[in-house]
Amino acid sequence: MNQVQKAAKVEIKKHDLKVPTVVFMIFCLCAAGAYGIEEMIPESGPGLTLVMLIVLPFVWSTPLGLVASELGSARPQEGGYYKWVQEALGEFWGFQAGWWRTISIYIDNTLYVILAGGYLANQFGLSWMQEFAFKALMIFVFTYINIRGIRDVGIVSTVLSILVMVVFGMVAIAGFLNWNQNPFVPFTADGNIMGISGIGFGDWIYYIGMGISIGMWMYAGYESMSTVAGEVTNPQVIPKATMITVPLIMAIYIFPTMAGLATLTDEKVANLLGISVEEVAAQGGAWAFWGTEAGTIGYADVVTANWGHALGIIFVIVAILAQCSIYNTYIASGSRGFFVLAEDNLAPPILAKVDKKHGVPYVAVLSVGIVNLLLCMFAFKVVVVIDVFLLISSYIMIFISALILRKRIPEEERKFKIPGGYGFLFFICIVPITIAFFAFFINGTDYFIGGMIGIFSGPVLYYIWRRKYGGLSKKDPVKYPKNPKTSLAIGDLRRISVMFGILTIMGLIGSLFLPWFEGDWGNDWYLATYGIEGLLDTMLLLIRITTGLAALLTIIFAVIASKFEPKKL
Repeated sequence: MNQVQKAAKVEIKKHDLKVPTVVFMIFCLCAAGAYGIEEMIPESGPGLTLVMLIVLPFVWSTPLGLVASELGSARPQEGGYYKWVQEALGEFWGFQAGWWRTISIYIDNTLYVILAGGYLANQFGLSWMQEFAFKALMIFVFTYINIRGIRDVGIVSTVLSILVMVVFGMVAIAGFLNWNQNPFVPFTADGNIMGISGIGFGDWIYYIGMGISIGMWMYAGYESMSTVAGEVTNPQVIPKATMITVPLIMAIYIFPTMAGLATLTDEKVANLLGISVEEVAAQGGAWAFWGTEAGTIGYADVVTANWGHALGIIFVIVAILAQCSIYNTYIASGSRGFFVLAEDNLAPPILAKVDKKHGVPYVAVLSVGIVNLLLCMFAFKVVVVIDVFLLISSYIMIFISALILRKRIPEEERKFKIPGGYGFLFFICIVPITIAFFAFFINGTDYFIGGMIGIFSGPVLYYIWRRKYGGLSKKDPVKYPKNPKTSLAIGDLRRISVMFGILTIMGLIGSLFLPWFEGDWGNDWYLATYGIEGLLDTMLLLIRITTGLAALLTIIFAVIASKFEPKKL
């Protein structure tokens, strides 16, 4: 163990956080408001959006919250989910999960800076330079707060979370008190009232797919608090807080959305946007105008339409603060990902340096701010394309690890156990894994190719960093033996071959499914979105090239493994 690691273990500081503080931190990590759901409504339809918001917690976020609670109660340590996967599946797969989720958080964080700057610029007409100055200031302020320690992060999260809950409570009350129409009608985005007749199989895949991808993103993040468990005096407050936060977030999403759809009629939307009722009706109705871009409506308009413009401005200001609150807590979560990788000699050692005064891995924290400052100059759609794919991939690893560790971890080490036995655990893990696999292919070709490239980076960087920094073999050469011929762990060449084999299969499925899914409308949609002619065809070609490369690497590493790996592990 090198001196940096010893110092990091001695100097990492613990804080006595109570359940309410952790609840607010998890709330910020997972939600901080319903921002983003506005995009689901015109893509899927009002009724289907509400149904997915109601159903997804039971098949996605609640299983994730339960699994994170069980594993976190048994293994409350810095690094959280990365350490769970490492214990269940080994060093190689642990690195993949830690790398994928950490990178997705770095990307995710940038999205909140971009959204906050966009809200401010749209409301007050800022220039590009003024908007960038605000983004830079936001990054600087919350990076500084995080360097001061997890306690300060918790205090800021508490204040901002309370503000967010109050304003979304205002939205729900304003909408329900001025209920004008059935929020479930129409059910789907083609205007079908009941969502049953007149819709083909491909249409259903599209409507569900375009909504579920956003919904899964909205209901993600319950594992993120686990990465700072080593800095909490009593880490058992994390699973307790998680179980409180799950229904709280459901309420914040479902009730304001239902209330908004129920109150914003065609007439109200026409008045808000300064257009005629006929123009609203021509687009399908008020629900078709929900969104986050200029010229659309959202939760702030629910308050504005019913209680006046002044309260609407207050809501926009809180919307900006909400993005700040998510950004604040995700700096803490994301930076610890690289910190624990560096501690395990799987990332540059400098990322494990800890500030003596505050007991914080300050280099890792600063790395988040630097990456965010660079990425925030790009458009939202450009930055988001890799995020969801990596997020979902890491979650699959967490669910698989939960199934394995249920049989490995002794009962007495579990402070919380999901009831119902192993059969029930298998059920609540296999359902979200199935949904995640489905979501890989219905986010769109841009997400798929971006995600494939992001996944590709995992085994490549593992190969480089494991050889360069020594990995777990450097910490415990007996428990984690090294292959002297490759400087990797014994069996890693076979694991890398399997990883590229999985990517090959994914690429083959994508190259067959995506042309059918997007072939009729994809080029026009990507032209309107990115301004590039024939982009769909180019991306499909990239998928085929990536798939071919993955297949070639599968064979190469399998052949090398047959020569340089022991016959028995």
